[in-house]
Amino acid sequence: MMQPLLQIDSLECRYDTTVVTRDISFSLNKGDIACLLGPSGCGKTTLLRAIAGFEPVAIGEIRLEGEVLSSATHLTAPEQRQVGMVFQDYALFPHLSVADNVAFGVRRMPKAARHEKVAELLALVGLGHLGERFPHELSGGQQQRVALARALAPEPRILLLDEPFSNLDVELRRQLSQEVRRILKHLGISAVLVTHDQNEAFAMADQIGVIHAGHLQQWDTPFNLYHEPATRFVANFIGQGYFIPGTLADNESVSTELGVIRGNRAYPYEAGTPVDVLLRPDDLVLAEGEAETSDLKARVISATFAGTSTLYRLALPSGREVEAAFNSHHDYHPGEHVSLRIQADHLILFERLEENATLA
Repeated sequence: MMQPLLQIDSLECRYDTTVVTRDISFSLNKGDIACLLGPSGCGKTTLLRAIAGFEPVAIGEIRLEGEVLSSATHLTAPEQRQVGMVFQDYALFPHLSVADNVAFGVRRMPKAARHEKVAELLALVGLGHLGERFPHELSGGQQQRVALARALAPEPRILLLDEPFSNLDVELRRQLSQEVRRILKHLGISAVLVTHDQNEAFAMADQIGVIHAGHLQQWDTPFNLYHEPATRFVANFIGQGYFIPGTLADNESVSTELGVIRGNRAYPYEAGTPVDVLLRPDDLVLAEGEAETSDLKARVISATFAGTSTLYRLALPSGREVEAAFNSHHDYHPGEHVSLRIQADHLILFERLEENATLA
């Protein structure tokens, strides 16, 4: 069995007596990109800083290629870890040119080899023509590319990125996250990204760890986090949707005001158990051609046009609200009624905790 590149075992980090992360375990294979995703204050940046060597470990271990970097009794210095770091504020040297910034981490390399390395990396990040510029002469996106090239120059064993795109506008953030993923995959560099933006996480990562209040809620692929959330928090934090109440008919289907919905897996509850069923916007589709026979109708409350689709907020006959994303060729207005059918290929439900809880 292949040894993971990065192994985190039962990790606990503290600030004085305050526990920031508790019992966190996961592993990352060579060449993969991971993301630590969660709201502000959940402990994800502390975890990243612990991997970098900037924060001590109270309990557990951090191993890189089998080597223990951090434990309760051992701390390898950051500069001895061969770990690259890209910071939120870029942290470029303002008095050095772009080329000299990139060369900083390999300044002991022979001059010819150093120049070749810098030219190669600047070309890779699309800045080959800007080597003589200074950081203040660059846009935010260009500065972030320089920071990436500088971090990659010493050929780190793993790259850590702390909210690297948060200072950029939405479109540039999307564009650059895809570009950084392409560069890392091209070089075969493993990386761990910290962000609170799930779209950024989905664009970058092979594996995502959702963290809440210092606990790792789920470590999984983007697909599974969306379609098979392990906890209510993950279900709430990832994607959009609304919970509606239901009653388990058997371990694979549930009765709701929308009818009986059959799932794609067995649930560990007895028949008759009150449950909350999560409906994503893509679980509700128009009953086109079925309007005469469809008993499921909903009233349009509002519509948000998004180009290829329109997100509708709908009121069910009970008054409960749901959301549905329809092809934007349709144009429904508040007050109109639409016929629906359920297409919940991945049924998500949890034992009932509260009535009609909605997703944030």
